[in-house]
Amino acid sequence: MLDTLAYTRIEGARSDHDITVYALSTCGFCKRALSYLKEKGFAHRYIHVDTIPLETKNEVKRILKERFKDDVAFPFAVIDGDKHLVGFIEADWAKTLGV
Repeated sequence: MLDTLAYTRIEGARSDHDITVYALSTCGFCKRALSYLKEKGFAHRYIHVDTIPLETKNEVKRILKERFKDDVAFPFAVIDGDKHLVGFIEADWAKTLGV
């Protein structure tokens, strides 16, 4: 189901990770996370989950919680399909992405 969402793709010089960010359009931490990825040159995709239908948003949150056994807060980044980051703490993102 997650593969059918209308993500926005951002090109970047670095494509060593498959990065998907679930964000809110009004969230300052989400904006900082997306800016961080652009500044570091990472290709990624994102979706603002507050702009999709409520049923779809709830399903996205359910799937992410089930898959990663963690509460869903935003931004929620999936790295290479098996790692995830919740919220934006630059040091955690840098470590996970190898920056």
